[in-house]
Amino acid sequence: MGCLAGPVVAAAVILDPNDIPDGIDDSKKLSAKKREQISLEVKKRALAFHIAQASVEEIDSINIYHAAKLAMKRAIEGLSLKSDYVLMDGRGSLEISIPHLAIVKGDSLSLSIGAASIIAKVTRDQWMEEFDQTIPGYGFSKHKGYGSVFHRQCLTEIGPSIIHRKSFSWTPV
Repeated sequence: MGCLAGPVVAAAVILDPNDIPDGIDDSKKLSAKKREQISLEVKKRALAFHIAQASVEEIDSINIYHAAKLAMKRAIEGLSLKSDYVLMDGRGSLEISIPHLAIVKGDSLSLSIGAASIIAKVTRDQWMEEFDQTIPGYGFSKHKGYGSVFHRQCLTEIGPSIIHRKSFSWTPV
């Protein structure tokens, strides 16, 4: 959620309890290569998954916290199978009819949340690599939109692109 550019991405996953891929954990604890491998396995073996986003415009309009919740809601509602209960990472609740529970650090405590975290991170990283091809000069494939020193220098020199979150501060470090 702390990126300066790009959409916020969420995924929902219903794992097959008899076929759970090894290595699922908080996506931030895994290497990019390991995340990509696990993401492919989860997509192959899960009973259902769906990826959703909230756009940069939505982030700037309703703030990152509410945009992330909107992306989560869209991911859950997009599942081909409906869940009886939803576990989600973070705090608060969603405006959905399914009973749900928010778990702080849920991506390292729940296999389902971890799997969703991995798919969302891999998807977003791939989108940022694509943006690097169509919006050159910012190095999106390297920092994925996070506020690295290089990224902030680019913002100072070039200014924001169409995928930068206008409501975020870009003050160089």
